Amino acid sequence: MKIILKQDLDNLGKVGEIVDVKPGYARNYLIPKGFAMRATDSALRMVEEEQKRMERQHEKEKEQAQVWADELSKVSVTATVQVGEEDKVFGSVTNQDIATLLKDAGHEVDRKKIILDEPIKALGVYDVPVKLHPQVEATIKVWVVRE
Repeated sequence: MKIILKQDLDNLGKVGEIVDVKPGYARNYLIPKGFAMRATDSALRMVEEEQKRMERQHEKEKEQAQVWADELSKVSVTATVQVGEEDKVFGSVTNQDIATLLKDAGHEVDRKKIILDEPIKALGVYDVPVKLHPQVEATIKVWVVRE
């Protein structure tokens, strides 16, 4: 029996996919639980329209993220840190610190979107990537200077 998945299922597939399952599995489990629906002509048209709508929405979000990325790429923030002998930094600059500096500069960015492999532990200028969308990434300059 051919069905259209309404939810992602580990063993079967992703939302909107048409899969072939045994009739009893579809009739007794997938359809009553709301995980799937029969693959009729009208259901196929409905799923196709929904996929087009999702693609348009995804493209719109990507465009907005690209505009935001262009704006963020022009941003430069300065983190002042305490240093000891031979310019050894006490502590480090983390993605939370960078998010706070960006917020102070007027750009609200979630700290989880700021990609740091490891905290910054030395003075200098760093290019830090910010992932705004799965396909859009901005790079900000972070200046780490002594206090």
